[in-house]
Amino acid sequence: MKPSILVVDDDPGHLSMLTTVLSGWDYRVEGAASGQKALAAIREKPRDLVLTDVRMAGMDGIEVLRAVKEYNPAMPVLIMTAYSSVETAVEALKNGAYDYLIKPLDMDVLRLTMDRALDHLRLRTENRALKERLAEGFQSDEIIGQSPAMKELLDMAALAAPTEATVLVTGESGTGKELVARAIHLNSPRKNGPLITVNCAALAETLLESELFGHEKGAFTGADRRREGRFMAADKGTIFLDEIGEVSPATQAKLLRVIQEREIERVGGDRPIGVDVRILAATNRDLKAEVEAGRFREDLYYRLNVLVLAVPPLRERREDIPLLAAHFLGRFSKKNRKSVKGFSPGAMEAFIHHPWPGNVRELENAVERGVILAVGDYLTERELPPGVAAAVPEAPPGSGRIGHDPADLAGQPLEDIEQRAILATLKETGGNKSEAARVLGITRATLHKKLKKYGEE
Repeated sequence: MKPSILVVDDDPGHLSMLTTVLSGWDYRVEGAASGQKALAAIREKPRDLVLTDVRMAGMDGIEVLRAVKEYNPAMPVLIMTAYSSVETAVEALKNGAYDYLIKPLDMDVLRLTMDRALDHLRLRTENRALKERLAEGFQSDEIIGQSPAMKELLDMAALAAPTEATVLVTGESGTGKELVARAIHLNSPRKNGPLITVNCAALAETLLESELFGHEKGAFTGADRRREGRFMAADKGTIFLDEIGEVSPATQAKLLRVIQEREIERVGGDRPIGVDVRILAATNRDLKAEVEAGRFREDLYYRLNVLVLAVPPLRERREDIPLLAAHFLGRFSKKNRKSVKGFSPGAMEAFIHHPWPGNVRELENAVERGVILAVGDYLTERELPPGVAAAVPEAPPGSGRIGHDPADLAGQPLEDIEQRAILATLKETGGNKSEAARVLGITRATLHKKLKKYGEE
């Protein structure tokens, strides 16, 4: 369809001229003789672009701009002004104008600017639609998190999955790099092929080469028969090279050839063998620093560095801790045939404040230990590893926070204790009422009633 343009100008002659010229440029054009009429027209039906004068009676162009951006931030607005002051231009741009034009208008500049603004809008709309389609189709049930950092990571993974690009997943140990690699494979065109994982740090150099590329009979002592390697096993699928920063320089050279030529040679062999494999790699090292130190090949680094997905550490996405903890609680309660319903406020507070140097893996281990040791319906800080339990901050004098010593509760009205427990739990869960209700062992409706009673809703 033709782009829809709304021209706003209280000068009838200038408005008529612009609508005539723009109609001749194959736009669908409508004029508005005031800012108020322009806003009414925009609310009536959407427009692709607004072209408005600055100096108008009643509502001026800057006010029109602000109102349009409040109604639809994505709609591009061009400002026309006969006063080429820097202040007017800066104010327009600060309020979200796409660009400004000086009157009398240069029609070539006007058309070029309008086309550029419409192209920008089209590309942004297409990009948003593409991301939405990818996000809808991207399955990542194993990756738990709703924090901005995790949403950004999953958006990138969704874009990478349908391609054949080599992906390097970086992050500290225990962040879940293998889960990201698995999600990319399962959402790729190779999902029906094998996903072969190799932990490069777990094998000695001589064993790793044979494991990756296979060997011929008699290639070394004990090689009594030919063996296919992991690359051949991953043919028509994906190979995930975990901890690739641990690979020796000799094996790095062979990996470079595989990436460049899609060929391998078995250990002890001299015949290249073609393989159809997508390569995903992961490392907890800074490979660029390793290159600068001479421990990692620069050419291999750039071959792996086509697309980098950085998995954030748990301390940078603390809002995901309650979700992860609840997930692990359900899993380990079922595994160990226990009926632990949730976490005490103290346990959740410890989770929130602990720095988690071991990341998600450390949290998983802490919850598993807690479930095994738990004797009641709720996992408390007493069942957590000492280092995690120690993360509960001391309550400052007079803070009114419920203490962990039963003596702290003596003489206090039960209603006050309940209120403080509910508010403390809600704070620890980051305001997540569903999670707070689950931790407290009450329904969300009950929590809502109590918060309303406290005047905290």
